[in-house]
Amino acid sequence: MFNSAGLAHSLRAHPQANIVAHVLASAFEAVEPGTAVKHYLHSYPLPAAQKIFAFGLGKAACAMTQALIDEMLLEDALVITKHASSLTFRHGFDKLTPAAQGTVLRPVNVIEGNHPIPGEASLKAGAAVNKFLSQLTRDDLLVCLISGGGSALMSAPRVPLEDLQLLTAALLASGARIEEINILRRHLDPLKGGGVAGFANGARVVTLLLSDVVGDQLEAIASGPTAPDPTTQADALSVIEKYNLKDKIPASIIPAFTETLKPDNPIFEKVQNTIIASNSLALLAAQTQAGLLGFRAKVINTVLQGEARIKGKEIALQFKESLRTMQRPFCLLVGGETTVAIRGAGRGGRNQELALAAVDLLAGLKDVLLVSIATDGEDGPTDAAGAFVTGETAQKAESLGLFAADYLSRNDAYSYFDQIDRLVKTGPSGTNVNDLVLCFAFNELL
Repeated sequence: MFNSAGLAHSLRAHPQANIVAHVLASAFEAVEPGTAVKHYLHSYPLPAAQKIFAFGLGKAACAMTQALIDEMLLEDALVITKHASSLTFRHGFDKLTPAAQGTVLRPVNVIEGNHPIPGEASLKAGAAVNKFLSQLTRDDLLVCLISGGGSALMSAPRVPLEDLQLLTAALLASGARIEEINILRRHLDPLKGGGVAGFANGARVVTLLLSDVVGDQLEAIASGPTAPDPTTQADALSVIEKYNLKDKIPASIIPAFTETLKPDNPIFEKVQNTIIASNSLALLAAQTQAGLLGFRAKVINTVLQGEARIKGKEIALQFKESLRTMQRPFCLLVGGETTVAIRGAGRGGRNQELALAAVDLLAGLKDVLLVSIATDGEDGPTDAAGAFVTGETAQKAESLGLFAADYLSRNDAYSYFDQIDRLVKTGPSGTNVNDLVLCFAFNELL
């Protein structure tokens, strides 16, 4: 669950902390997974079925599955996630005599997989999914509740786990985008690229998704377990070639590529995939809230991608230009997801690196704030969701002997912002719809 108090506490050093926290909180609330699931179910009733099964996968799987449990009886349920919580579902015994009919509570099998690099727990999760799907029949309904992170959390690779780990680490270090990484994952794992739908034994499948990929491509969200895959083995090879990885990855990888289920496969005649929350929805909520608070709110980019340090500088320059052309107070909003090509041995995440790249460009500006935050509350392998920058950040840091360029050169944004108390920490939010960058220009602060 999103921790709005933690967000406000992280921003406490800024005189407009409450305003910034309020705008960001509205974005998180708009993509709260449980609320999104219930809104869909109330608007679009599920098709009738003899038995209903639930499969949750991803960082938001517990909240999404709980919302489904609140609405109906289930035959069985399985959840694969990163941060597990205890769930129980109501199981109906409709074959008992009328006097004895009723429901009982049964625990949901909740498995914590590994993320961002798959591990032994991810393999355990993959085996559990195969077993879970084997009980389905053509008369059943499988409701899948999918969110970001699922690609690593559940794995049944055609190569040894160690080789998959080396491939994943190489891709992450190269700065490959998540949709590119997931192309390779789909062609190495039979549960991905429509695989879950393929193993559902002809059951009807309804999938509700929280999108964590730019452009909301169904096949890229958690590697598309119930979505047809338009990409090919040639596309997978092109990713390897693009990042010059052929000599850096295990020899088992390329021979293991297998074609995935394509859009014309008849399996998908009984599959429905629907995105119920996305980065665009979060951006709209933040824009609306900023407007209600008196800001001229403008979304300037909904498909942010590329190197975090480059995009951080570009956003900062656009912010500076807007200071010249727009009347205060205003707020610029950006959504998407950047990448980091690892050059040093520092610590951080893409949002922290983006913010660090903006520090020197915003130095000396009055009454401004840039905040970059991961909506899942976890920016890279750190306990921070992101970081914020003001016109005074560079001066404060340099008074302590900290220079942004030095820390940027070694990918050490976390250490930089930690020493000047500019990290944003919310804890795991329970949702996952990419990243948000907000640039505030306030009236003169008193």
